[in-house]
Amino acid sequence: MDPVARARNLFERALLITTLAVALTLHRRLAAERRDPLTGAQRRAAFERRAQRLLARHRQDSLLCLVDLDHFKGVNDTHGHAAGDAVLAATGERLARWAGPRGVVGRLGGDEFAVATRVDTRAGEEAMEQRLAQLMDALHEPVPTKAGPLPVAASVGTAVPDYLGIHALPALLRGADVSLYRTKHSGRYGWAQIEDLEVPTVNGRRQGRLGTALPGRAA
Repeated sequence: MDPVARARNLFERALLITTLAVALTLHRRLAAERRDPLTGAQRRAAFERRAQRLLARHRQDSLLCLVDLDHFKGVNDTHGHAAGDAVLAATGERLARWAGPRGVVGRLGGDEFAVATRVDTRAGEEAMEQRLAQLMDALHEPVPTKAGPLPVAASVGTAVPDYLGIHALPALLRGADVSLYRTKHSGRYGWAQIEDLEVPTVNGRRQGRLGTALPGRAA
């Protein structure tokens, strides 16, 4: 090979390697922007896009869960933020394991998560309850920390598109939010009912929820 052709070949190979490196860097950066680094869950916008596609495609065999860690502020105040981070990371991992490769987990903010996944809803309510009981068992497992196992608890609200007759994510989130509120003191899980979709909301959240304030009224 003559020197000119050899130099051109080396240049083209170097250009290809550089292009691939840049593409890989951009891919990793985009992936990092979509995922919460602590929990591995999707950030809100990415979760909503993926969850909406899943719920629309699998209307008869899917469900949506909202998960809220109970007394999480007390974990940070009593055991420190490192322990709190360990609880959040463990929760993200447990939700991902429960949802499986067909599901998507999102961290909506703070100690609140959402999960959309496929479940054989046609197998009957008993099968659904067994699936959700598995979720509750996983969420209530003590979290290993440097100070020893830390007890945790969570409440879960669930919306089933096939039962409610809807597949739009905002409405399902609203129903799951009302269900979560209703079961917050039981430490278990609850189902969104059709009438829950009519509960007044502020910016898509249940009226009276923390962070939702009507003009002239405190939340």
